[in-house]
Amino acid sequence: MQLRPGEMPLMRQLVLQLAGVSLDDSKGYLIETRIGPIAEKAGCANFNELYFKLRYGGEPVLTQQVVDAITTHETTFFRDGAPFEALQFKLLPEVLDARERLGQPKKLRIWSAACSTGQEPYSIGMVLHELLGDLRGWDIQILATDISKGTIETAEKAVFPDHDMVRTSRPQLVTKYFDKVPGGHRVVEPIRKLVQFRTLNLLSPLFGLGPFDIVFLRNVLIYFEPATRRDIVQRIAGTLLPHGWLLVGASENLMDCGPQFVPQTHCRATVYQPGVVLPTK
Repeated sequence: MQLRPGEMPLMRQLVLQLAGVSLDDSKGYLIETRIGPIAEKAGCANFNELYFKLRYGGEPVLTQQVVDAITTHETTFFRDGAPFEALQFKLLPEVLDARERLGQPKKLRIWSAACSTGQEPYSIGMVLHELLGDLRGWDIQILATDISKGTIETAEKAVFPDHDMVRTSRPQLVTKYFDKVPGGHRVVEPIRKLVQFRTLNLLSPLFGLGPFDIVFLRNVLIYFEPATRRDIVQRIAGTLLPHGWLLVGASENLMDCGPQFVPQTHCRATVYQPGVVLPTK
């Protein structure tokens, strides 16, 4: 299905309302290739019909299908490498020291926002196991959220195709933390049980979430308009403990989100600690 004159503004508005994703006019191919087949299957003759069906028709299943299609993106285990090095060698040791001072030496709360099909939260779990070893006696929760119900369902299965196993910066962990199963490899149970998945739109209120020691908010802010992006960042920062850390994507910068977002570089990764006032030089 191809966009007709005047339909792109309607679809841009619809996608922005449903998912908060801002598409410019160059992204018409995404509408056609990802949403077009859904519109045809729903019996729509064009995108205009789809717009009015979703806008006024009360179609929750169809709405979820469109959200899943427009927000699905590719990811890998230990994506970009550096954030997980920073997690293991800088952030976690400092968080553990802070928890010791709080009298909670074996408690950790981590949030993987926009977790897609689960590679990021499972990677976090593997890093925790590498750093801490035996996790018996620890109170650890990794919350993993995504707007797409379909990707969350895939993530919960924890089964990944063989080609995912070679697309990682830490291939040595494949044999250690995966079992070979029909259809690919499955994350081992000790790592799976650390992660709790749920569907969440970052535009929604974050009541009841946190407080967290670390939040991964990577490669998702680029899809939002500046004002929306600042609102999301500030609300997520509000879920962090005073010592908490925030990680964003390599191409994302938070310096326009407020004076508390001062970038720090550790292990080649840019991270933020909005609750800590850094000494001035």
